[in-house]
Amino acid sequence: MFRSVNLLSKLRSRIGEQPSLKNSVRWLQIQSSSDLDLHSQLKELIPEQQERLKKFKAEHGKVQLGNITVDMVLGGMRGMTGLLWETSLLDPDEGIRFRSLTIPECQKLLPAAKPGGEPLPEGLFWLLLTGKVPSKEQVDALSKELQNRASIPDYAFKAIDALPVTAHPMTQFATGVMALQVQSEFQKAYEKGIHKSKYWEPTYEDSLNLIARVPIVAAYVYRRIYKDGKIIPPDESLDYGGNFSHMLGFDSPTMQELMRLYVTIHSDHEGGNVSAHTGHLVASALSDPYLSFAAALNGLAGPLHGLANQEVLLWIKSVVDECGENITSEQLKEYVWKTLKGGKVVPGFGHGVLRKTDPRYTCQREFALKHLPNDPLFQLVSKLYEVVPPILTELGKVKNPWPNVDAHSGVLLNYFGLSEARYYTVLFGVSRSIGICSQLIWDRALGLPLERPKSVTMDWLENYCKKAASP
Repeated sequence: MFRSVNLLSKLRSRIGEQPSLKNSVRWLQIQSSSDLDLHSQLKELIPEQQERLKKFKAEHGKVQLGNITVDMVLGGMRGMTGLLWETSLLDPDEGIRFRSLTIPECQKLLPAAKPGGEPLPEGLFWLLLTGKVPSKEQVDALSKELQNRASIPDYAFKAIDALPVTAHPMTQFATGVMALQVQSEFQKAYEKGIHKSKYWEPTYEDSLNLIARVPIVAAYVYRRIYKDGKIIPPDESLDYGGNFSHMLGFDSPTMQELMRLYVTIHSDHEGGNVSAHTGHLVASALSDPYLSFAAALNGLAGPLHGLANQEVLLWIKSVVDECGENITSEQLKEYVWKTLKGGKVVPGFGHGVLRKTDPRYTCQREFALKHLPNDPLFQLVSKLYEVVPPILTELGKVKNPWPNVDAHSGVLLNYFGLSEARYYTVLFGVSRSIGICSQLIWDRALGLPLERPKSVTMDWLENYCKKAASP
């Protein structure tokens, strides 16, 4: 049965109010099936979407999507439409939509561990793969399946242990993921000569195994570096996010709720960001999910991408160290200008696509207002929200002066005791496995080709522009 008639009515009402969304939510629905098996649900959907893609390409394959400018070529391909990414879409003004649902809608519609709680990441994974909001029973069944897949061979731990304990947490995490590749079902099937129409099935197996196992690898890295190697085994009574929090060493129910929210909102952000695009690019060569995700992690580790969340907390703590916790708005303005005039950026502000406050920031702020309204670092983050955007606007060089997801996550984690900022990108990586693997399964199901854009030289650009300018 539908979870409730009211919820379905809300979705229909929203679609009716925004005609532009009708096609994008064409097959989004509240899950009505009693089938608890995600694989069988996906197997039913794939032929329809394969036919949809085939027909669309035949009818509209020559339609132009825009013009490519020199600025785009020299500017990191910003604004250039060139990639199919089914699981999420990023709007510059309203932020990310997961299968057409906003973050607040996901918080209302996706099953939670407790009434009124944060959405379970397993539910988001179901939504990303099927386009359907699952029932609590389906999410519980998926959670149990992931637990059953969460076995790590000893050699993966040994591969991590071969590194110095001082190695960056992301280096250790990516090493563990690479070690898991030995068990790739896709690689085995490919070597046996599997037909390309079946590529998605071993990709599905690898993806679920990978998603199930990365929290254990990530927790092992954390406990190895920061807790004298004292490992905490999984708790099979807990869900994905709650269990990850437990293995890290945090059993507070509120911290477990934070982890559910964190993993959900960091999971996917359409396909153009570095980690998602890297995962898609590497997978387009038919590299298996382990190889593709490890490559994505190495992109995520960059300071301009996932590493930014650690930079935010370190910068905020530097403000406190220099100015104290009771810093005034005027003092904060001076510190921000000092940072900018020193040739540095204020971490946590701005975004390559968004032009308003990141809704992932907003939902974390709401969590903080509910659970830690008097925390000094949260109050400092609130002051930054008031102080930084006008300064960045005054500079005139920033298209988006508003805070992004990284501006808030570190303060929340720090409040509950996870204060090791160097580790934060690993949390991001665990979350991103859900989005990257969801799309990777659809890449194989839809038979998406090897990615191979054209590159040119400076000479070529100059000659082309000269010819274009001549009468």
